Amino acid sequence: MPHLALYTFGVLKSPLADSAPLTHEFYAMGEAVYRKFSQHPGYLAHAEPVNVERGGLFEADWGAWGEFSVPTWYGKGRTAETTALAATLSLWTDLRPAFDAVYTGMHREALNRRYDWFERTGHPNYVFWWVSGDAIPTWRDGVSRLEHLHDHGSAPHAFTFRDSFAPDGTPNRIKDIGPKSDRVH
Repeated sequence: MPHLALYTFGVLKSPLADSAPLTHEFYAMGEAVYRKFSQHPGYLAHAEPVNVERGGLFEADWGAWGEFSVPTWYGKGRTAETTALAATLSLWTDLRPAFDAVYTGMHREALNRRYDWFERTGHPNYVFWWVSGDAIPTWRDGVSRLEHLHDHGSAPHAFTFRDSFAPDGTPNRIKDIGPKSDRVH
């Protein structure tokens, strides 16, 4: 049975190592969100580094998730002191559970504050794609799909909640996702 891969990427206004209260608040909220996600129905797994210091994403050992990678438009630092990004890579059973996790509870609160922490880049900040049930997506897969989404829009290869696709590649509209005129009832 296929699983849904989700890659998210955002450029932070300040480095993760910054001692400012706003940066600490973002980091703490992110950790709490992942604790909640791990208990959410439909959540399967997410990339976690082995023994990494805050901001040391590029040097970390990510195991089966592969070498850490970022989109070409990221132009900030790559050291533990200068890295100013937030990226996630996760697996879900389907689009509906991912939607419910992202747009409810603590993560919804974080989304409401995203411009406190993140720059507006004009690039997509997340992408979905389907993987075979035993596959582990890599960071490079996520970057490739996000860049494809940016360059070509939603397609079965790389898509968003609003313009999603089923595992067989057919367009997929689920209740309460997408513009009101397109919603399935």
